[in-house]
Amino acid sequence: MINVTKTFLPPLNEYIDYLKKIWESCWITNQGPLSEELESKLKDFLNVKNLLLVSNGTIALQLAIKALGLKGEIITTPYSYVATTNSIIWENCVPVFCDIESKTFCIDPDLIESKITENTSAIMATHVYGFPCDVEKIKSVADKHNLKIIYDGAHAFGVKYKNESLLNFGDISTVSFHATKLFHTIEGGAVICRDENISEKIFLYRAFGHLDDEYYTIGINGRTSEFNAAMGLCNLPGVNDFILERKKINLLYRECLNGSALGFPVIPGDIEYNYSYFPVFFSSGEKMHEMKNILYKNGINARRYFYPSLNKLPFLSTESCPVSERTASCVLCLPVFNGMSADDIKFISDVINKNIHI
Repeated sequence: MINVTKTFLPPLNEYIDYLKKIWESCWITNQGPLSEELESKLKDFLNVKNLLLVSNGTIALQLAIKALGLKGEIITTPYSYVATTNSIIWENCVPVFCDIESKTFCIDPDLIESKITENTSAIMATHVYGFPCDVEKIKSVADKHNLKIIYDGAHAFGVKYKNESLLNFGDISTVSFHATKLFHTIEGGAVICRDENISEKIFLYRAFGHLDDEYYTIGINGRTSEFNAAMGLCNLPGVNDFILERKKINLLYRECLNGSALGFPVIPGDIEYNYSYFPVFFSSGEKMHEMKNILYKNGINARRYFYPSLNKLPFLSTESCPVSERTASCVLCLPVFNGMSADDIKFISDVINKNIHI
């Protein structure tokens, strides 16, 4: 089976070298030396000022909401992984869904202002598939109404906008280092803050709110382990090569599927893209389902990133977001992973080309 993604694992001997350091120190968690080293190297790689490793990308979002003191309503996107919405609800806030743009799949900035009420405290948007939200327009709306901005950058590692890391925008950006991501630490994530004071809050929040025997605030266990940090240290030097390889995969798909009647997203200008995903969209949900089933019968496990549109979650009652709902029903992500062969890409493309008009 060709799965939609495949976790990259570094040479075993490289990981074992880090494991030896862990065994020598007997320091396996609680912000050990490898975690400190990875944080420092990630700051340099991403050119960000304040970065804190956490145990996963969902905890990163929850810590962001808590650290900014958000209450009431948070305007958010319906087209994202469910963690984006769940983090809002989990922190006792109310998600207010704003529909998306049809080209980038990101939240439509021109619709945000109509969603603002006296109870709105923030905007939480996702850089979907690594395509940037319209950060200038969103900032303009947020500044006008004194709102905070959180960006879910789970797909945005390595993406630059106007020569700056996309993770530098907003009050806080979060990122996931799950095993399926371009850069991973098996499980993990990070919080990137513009404000030093907010970063210091999150530093305490992720470690039960205390340093040694001094207790300063409430907190949870949001820390990563030395084993996770070791995996990140092995993988980080290869990220630029990973991106180049995925770019070749993207280009080969486009070449092989040219003329197939599939829709492809347009990579926005002014960005250095990471090519993490290869979404294609069909003319209808029915055609998408037909192709998904045909691919599966041929040993190809394509996935619906993302379904359902989050405003349709069964435990919520919200208004319609027609662009998001239509997108969620028609988009299919084809397999993309480092180490994927050209033969696999051509095989997948051949199956689609032969059956696209069924």
